Amino acid sequence: MKLLEDRIKQDGQVLGADVLKVDSFSNHQIDPDLMTALGAEFYARFKDTPITKILTVESSGIAPALAAGMAFHKPVVFARKHKSLTLKDHLYTAEVYSFTKKSANTIAIATKFLGPDDHVLIIDDFLANGQAVEGLIDIIAQAQAHLEGVGVVIEKSFQKGRALLDQRHIRVEALARIAAFEDGQVIFKED
Repeated sequence: MKLLEDRIKQDGQVLGADVLKVDSFSNHQIDPDLMTALGAEFYARFKDTPITKILTVESSGIAPALAAGMAFHKPVVFARKHKSLTLKDHLYTAEVYSFTKKSANTIAIATKFLGPDDHVLIIDDFLANGQAVEGLIDIIAQAQAHLEGVGVVIEKSFQKGRALLDQRHIRVEALARIAAFEDGQVIFKED
């Protein structure tokens, strides 16, 4: 998606060999026009799929998931990372390791929001090592729901996440695919 690639080139910051900071438009400060365009693109790619729910992990996945939910006119459910007095019983849970935060979290979704009749589209901001998506897939299996695909805003193709999903024959649509970071610049993967 050229609009997204251009924005990454303009405002993204490469940190080290494997981190891309996009906090000026995606996950700290959010550009609503860009998110609307991303939601429309996810809809275009998955519109022929029987989606009943959009699923993501808090917090960086919420903006693109909400944009996709608005395009599909379907509810968005996000897995919570933090314990809450109001979210403690009747939960699906999974352990997820965060590459950027270097810590593990238990993510949770209330059982009343996901069930066997649901056809789920996972939306997340990044696909790197695939840990967040794997946790959501685990929760979908616990709910006996149906995974229809995974949409990610930015895929770091040089990390293992995509390969893990491809091995499981899971449909993945990435709006920007990064092949490498070279000399502080983003090199996009050619399709």
